[in-house]
Amino acid sequence: MNTRREPLRLADVGAEAALIAGGGRAVLLQLANPAIGHAVARHSDFRSDPIRRLRNTLVYVYALVYGTPEQVTAVRAMVDRAHARVRSDPGSLPHYDATDARLQLWVAATLYDTAVDLRRRLIGPLSADDLDAIYQDYEIVGRALQVPAGLWPRDREEFASYWREQSLLLSVDGTVQTVAHDLLHPSTGPIWLRAGMPLARLVTAGLLSPELREAFQLPWDADRQRRFNRAMRALRAVNGILPRAVREWPRNRLLRRVL
Repeated sequence: MNTRREPLRLADVGAEAALIAGGGRAVLLQLANPAIGHAVARHSDFRSDPIRRLRNTLVYVYALVYGTPEQVTAVRAMVDRAHARVRSDPGSLPHYDATDARLQLWVAATLYDTAVDLRRRLIGPLSADDLDAIYQDYEIVGRALQVPAGLWPRDREEFASYWREQSLLLSVDGTVQTVAHDLLHPSTGPIWLRAGMPLARLVTAGLLSPELREAFQLPWDADRQRRFNRAMRALRAVNGILPRAVREWPRNRLLRRVL
């Protein structure tokens, strides 16, 4: 009897709350693109709302994958309005324009790479067929960010090449370091957020490459590596015993914010 199952899709795995643990990694990878980093520094304020970028990103992805047509339209309009006013002054460096498809491609790429990494670490590995199907589904995230058809790398092999090339272009200066510090050391926000930031900083640093940890001036040593390993094992164990309703609660709650 043939028991071969259909590959898992993004909708099958994307609601897992465990993936949110990679939010800091995704944001710092985005900031390390100089154009994005300076755009965020100029047009965002982590001091007044330290989790806004992560929250908006989650709402956006959840709506695209699980939302009604009305919710999809609403979040796409929200993103278009926000990006329309984010562009650098003429002659300033680095030049940035939030509607630039190649910048939006990098944003979508960081979301995909981080989600797959956290899925493997905290829930379990996926088959090659699963990974291929989920990868193709992530194109909808990029397309909604105004990435034109054909710009999203064709397959996972092409994506890996794109990722290596872009990683060589990442750069972190003092302006971006300040933004990252504000993100990881919030002085405002709910008490639960500030209480959880030591763990969030540890996990974020542990998920980054050694080069980016150094660029963002995130301290790391053998003791921190051991604590990171223990934290990931603990998160995986806790996630394994949580009922599905709890694991998907953030998705359900944030979707209710749309419309």
